[in-house]
Amino acid sequence: MTVAAVREFNRYYTNLIGVLRAGLHDSAYSLAEVRVLYELAVDSAHDTAELRRLLDIDAGYLSRILGRLEADGLVARSRSASDARRRHIELTPAGREAFAALDARSDEQIAGLLASVGEVDRRRLVGAMATIRSVFEGVLPPRAVVLRPPLPGDLGWVVQRHGALYAAEYGLDVTFEALVARIAADYATSHDPRTEAGWIAEVDGAPVGSIFCVRADEGVAKLRLLFVEPSARGMGVGGALVDECVRFARRAGYREMVLYTQDVLLAARRIYQRAGFVLESATPAFVYGVNVVEEQWRLSL
Repeated sequence: MTVAAVREFNRYYTNLIGVLRAGLHDSAYSLAEVRVLYELAVDSAHDTAELRRLLDIDAGYLSRILGRLEADGLVARSRSASDARRRHIELTPAGREAFAALDARSDEQIAGLLASVGEVDRRRLVGAMATIRSVFEGVLPPRAVVLRPPLPGDLGWVVQRHGALYAAEYGLDVTFEALVARIAADYATSHDPRTEAGWIAEVDGAPVGSIFCVRADEGVAKLRLLFVEPSARGMGVGGALVDECVRFARRAGYREMVLYTQDVLLAARRIYQRAGFVLESATPAFVYGVNVVEEQWRLSL
């Protein structure tokens, strides 16, 4: 099943980008010939042994490719000054001009493929490609945390994930999800972008966290709906979200920022402490179907 799926994808993608056509990007050169031009362009000079290693290509096949490119005036070969057995290969001025044209056409082709793809799906695509490479190379790529404003559909995701995760991890009932839904609805319908903002954290193109800064009172901002998916914990997502929220509050001119949380949210409490928040009060309560200790924290900006 896996073998068939990989083969099917290979057929689909090679057809999509047209690598099986006689000339790549409507040129007179094949995919292999263009790859040779690319390697010579990015490193400016090679020898045949290095090209064979980079391209994993048969020596005879590479020799025929270089012969054709040399005949067309795109590459020049010369003996190495340090080792007469080795041949240096580099692009000629005509070769650089030809490569630049091919490179521009490649960019245009991919831009055309992406023209109808939305921003969220573009990030998913890039993340999926990174996953493919990491699987075959056996090395996990660095996972960058990206913060962005909420897009259509994100607020629904924030509500759903808060409801599901807090029920699973802390036993909160549906009234907590209802609270999150009201906060999200108020933000969507009436927030002032000059003094209120929200952020979605992404890793590998997928949403993994959220936070919002809203007005609590004159000169006072409130931090709301900090959330990090279990899969992204330990990556600094929560800290990045809180830091961005605090920076925004300062730029918006608030004097201080408050937040409300529960004593069982240990990871969140540590993030708040590192950001400079100070615990002001702790009150036992029965809310959202469970006994909790509700806390208020404050930060002077």
